This record gives sequence, structure tokens and C-alpha cells, in this order.
Amino acid sequence: MHRYRSHTCAALNKTAVGDTVRLSGWVHRVRDHGGLLFIDLRDHYGMTQVVVDPDSPAFSIAEKVRGEWVIRVDGKVRARSEDTVNKNMATGEIELYAEEIEVLAAAKELPVPVFGEPDYPEDVRLKYRFLDLRRETLHANIVKRTKIVASMRSAMADAGFGEYSTPILTASSPEGARDFLVPSRIHQGKFYALPQAPQQYKQLLMVAGFDRYFQIAPCFRDEDPRADRLPGEFYQLDVEMSFVTQEDVWETMEPVMTGVFEKFADGKPVTKKWPRIPYDEAIRKYGSDKPDLRNPIVMEAVTEHFAGSGFKVFAGMIEKNPKVEVWAIPAKTGGSRAFCDRMNAWAQSQGQPGLGYIFWRKEGETVDGAGPLAKNIGPERTEAIRTQLGLEEGDACFFVAGEPSKFYKFAGEARTRAGDELGLTDKDRFELCWIVDFPFYEWLEDEKKVDFSHNPFSMPQGGLEALENQDPLTIKAYQYDAVCNGYEIASGSIRNQLPEVMVKAFEITGKSAADVEEQFGGLYRAFQYGAPPHGGCAFGIDRIVMLLAGAKTVREVALFPMNQQAQDLLMGAPSEAQPTQLRELGLRLMPQKKD
Repeated sequence: MHRYRSHTCAALNKTAVGDTVRLSGWVHRVRDHGGLLFIDLRDHYGMTQVVVDPDSPAFSIAEKVRGEWVIRVDGKVRARSEDTVNKNMATGEIELYAEEIEVLAAAKELPVPVFGEPDYPEDVRLKYRFLDLRRETLHANIVKRTKIVASMRSAMADAGFGEYSTPILTASSPEGARDFLVPSRIHQGKFYALPQAPQQYKQLLMVAGFDRYFQIAPCFRDEDPRADRLPGEFYQLDVEMSFVTQEDVWETMEPVMTGVFEKFADGKPVTKKWPRIPYDEAIRKYGSDKPDLRNPIVMEAVTEHFAGSGFKVFAGMIEKNPKVEVWAIPAKTGGSRAFCDRMNAWAQSQGQPGLGYIFWRKEGETVDGAGPLAKNIGPERTEAIRTQLGLEEGDACFFVAGEPSKFYKFAGEARTRAGDELGLTDKDRFELCWIVDFPFYEWLEDEKKVDFSHNPFSMPQGGLEALENQDPLTIKAYQYDAVCNGYEIASGSIRNQLPEVMVKAFEITGKSAADVEEQFGGLYRAFQYGAPPHGGCAFGIDRIVMLLAGAKTVREVALFPMNQQAQDLLMGAPSEAQPTQLRELGLRLMPQKKD
């Protein structure tokens, strides 16, 4: 028999009854039933119940073992009685009667409980991540992650893509986030950068003629952490294709990702044909460029019903500023004053003056609007709003007014809150879509300049002619995001592969041709030698796994994540460098001035 095990802790069933076997694993818990000891033995694969009788030679050792000790157990497999069968366990029809137990490793008192998975401070869990990873839920999340990545790899190979690895040490590239810099020992005073994404390399692969590329790519960005983004590093399914339109990219990747979601959705419905929603439409309807389509609320403009009305606040704003609009947030079933007052109080907690509302109730044979707004604008306008939005008795509607560019995010948050509080948002499904036609440029008010709104490598719609003749802020890009349940899970574009278009696009943001050649030299030179039209995208693996695992943060689907302060508490990073290391690199630390 093998030194440690003949079976795993998930392998035994009724067919093994009567066999003598050997298991090894961790003691999940020990229960004493009147002298009879029950040990739940756990390994990576599952759990087996071990029974130790007081007459067994193993009993004296079994009395000493504690949670998370590593033991080897030899014994005989027996069938459980019908009333003790555990249908929730793969091994629930049998138990192992211990004849010999060997302690392979004892465990100190645990700083993080494994059994039962109670809530525990995250910093403690991250410091003892090796224990935290033994917890059933987290362990299952990581196993699911590996299976999802394997499924992606298989699907991409089936779709005709080759997997190519790109460099980790590269040049700094201004792509929208801070680089992690790596000082060079050989070339003192110069620095490598960890790639924010393999963007330039994958485009160079298309210029080199590889046609269809993918990679499970590590990306490094010195960004502040948040619930849906890991600090420091993350992984993406990186994709690039030659001789394609954006429709080709969508039609290629849509079935790949739908298949991945369906495989791991645990039976929850998944969008078959992803809607393609223009950016401007998404902002107007949902108040977000990453809308949660499980929420049925769709916002509409109702400016005309307030213009010249008795509600002087909105009417005055409309009269003074032609850019002012009034947006309605219809809330089916929200027609109670208590709910409307809660939404108004929430708006005030967000720094807003309030959230105007109307709710409808039946008065005799008619459905009438109620609330201060309804009284101010009168029954005709109130009825016109109800008719436009398709609202009925028991429904409500909330209103936001101003310049849409200044209030759309708040309106989107109000839509989300109303959908969640009223139970309108179906949490048990995966709704996917493409957001398309992003603005190519945006105005940076603080810097008083035009800059790229998304990706500087995108092709502007209209090409060079648009760059030369259009207001930059009206130019759209061949740029798109994939969205699932309110999260951006991918971003991509058709690339700008023409040198003259590339230079002109950067000139509008204040960079010269010399700047472009210096900062993007490899790509710029490559475009001089016949670059095919190409495009692609990158799907965020961490977010996709988070969604499929039903986790609250991406830290719950990553092996060894940093904490919210971008610290690795397990390994003690970042840490101070030794003086000898700094000398080798030609670096000297300058003390920070205290404010």
C-alpha cells in the first residue's frame, strides 16, 4: 500500500465496503459521541467520516488530535445505517473504521478558523492565507477559477487561436494607469516597466502575421484597489485578430464567452444573443456605460412635461439653460409614500438636494398622481408622464434635472437602488451585452485639454478625415466593452494601424510626432511596414470568476491577493530593499518631506 493513501477523501463509496484502505488529510473536526470518536477527514478532493472505537488501537492517538492536524488513517470501510446516511457528501453512504492513525503534522492553535467559515477580519485572513484557502468556499472558488481558465483556453483553441506569451519586462507606456517600474542593474539609471497589458505586443504580433492570438495574460497597474479590481496585478483573456471588423470580434468572442458562462452558471439563464447598445443610449437609459440589464428600469427624458409648468424649480432651469433636461426613473410597484420618502432621504445622503417623485393611486375610477410634484404640475401633465412611461396604480416615478453630463451617474445609481429595493432586479441570471461607439476623446476640465477617453490605440470612426475636420469631442471610436450584471468584463477596439492617423490622433491631445515615435516607437515603426487591419479585446478573468462564483469581491477568487492598502500581508510586501541591493542598482532613497 502507498505510504500515505490508497484513496482520496472523496473516492470511497458503497463499492468499497469491506475493503481495507488508507487515507491522509486534515482533521476538519472531531466529535465525541459518548466515547465513540468521529473525525471528519478532509483533503483537496472531499471529506470522509472516520469512526474510532474505544477498543481500537488507534483510539489513544485519536483522543489527542485536533482541528487541522494532518494524519494518516488505516481502516476498514463500512456502510452507514440508513438513518445516518449523509446525502450532502459524496462519501455519505460509508464511514471508515480506524485501525491505525499516524500523526503526520500537528497544528498550533489556529489564528483563522477553517471549520464553519465564520466571518473574520480580512487582514488576518490574508496574513494566514494558507489557512484561509483551506476553507470550503474559498477553496472551491479557486478550483472553479482553474476550471474556467481551462475552459477558456480550450474554447479559444477550438476557435482557431494560438496562445503566445509576451514579455513581462518591457518599456513604460502611458496607457491610462501608473506603471510599476523595475530598475535596471546593468543599465543604471534606466527602468523597465511591468506591462499594464500586452497591448503593443499583441498588435505587433498581428503585424508579424500571426493572425489570431490569445493569452492568459498577467497585467500590472499601480492603481488603488476596489471590490472589483485587485491592486497590483490581475489576469485577462487577451485576444487579437487580423483582417476583422468589430462585428467579427463580437461574433467570434460572444459564443466563446457565452459557452464559458453557461458551463459554470449552475443552471442560471445566460444571454444567448448579446445586445449591442451605443454608449450614448446606455447613458440615457441606464445612467451607466456598464448597465445591469437584470434591472428592468429604463430611464426616459420627460423635459417637455416640466417646461413652463407650475413646478418652478425644474421649469426655471429649463428656461435658463437649453442644455437642461429632466429624466424620469420609473419604479413599478414603488407607489407608496414611505418608499418615495426613503429614496428621497437616500438622495440627500448622496449629497443631492433631493429626488422629486410622483406616485399613482386609484381614486374612484381614475388613477391619479400624488405627491408635491403632481400638485405643482397639475393632472394633465401628470397623466401625460404616466402614459409615456406606461405606469399604473401602485407605481412611482422619480425625477432628476440638470445637464445630463453632470447628473447621469447619480440617476444611474438611483435606478440601481430602486430596482434593488423593490426586488425588480433578477439576481439569478447573467445578462451580457456589448456597449459600443464610445467617444474617442473627452475634455479634462482640470487640465483644460482634450485627451483620449478610453484607449489611445483605437481607430476613430471616420479615420483621418474625422480627425482633421470634426470637433474632437463628437468623434466616436471603434471601441467597445462587454458588460455582465453591471460589471465591465471586457474592453476592446479596432486598432489604429495607419501611422498618419496615429500621429494626428495624438497631436489633438498635445503630443507631437516626435513624442509618438519616442513613446510608442516599436508600434509606430511597425506600422511603416504594412500593418493589417486588426482588433481585439481583453476579458477580465478575475471579475468573470467573481461573478460565476457568486463572490462579493475579486479577493475571494484570487489565491494570494493584497489587501485594500496594496500590501501582501503574507509575504510582507512591499518591503525595504537592502543597502547592497540599492548600491547595485545605483539608487539612493530620498527622505520624504513631512507636511
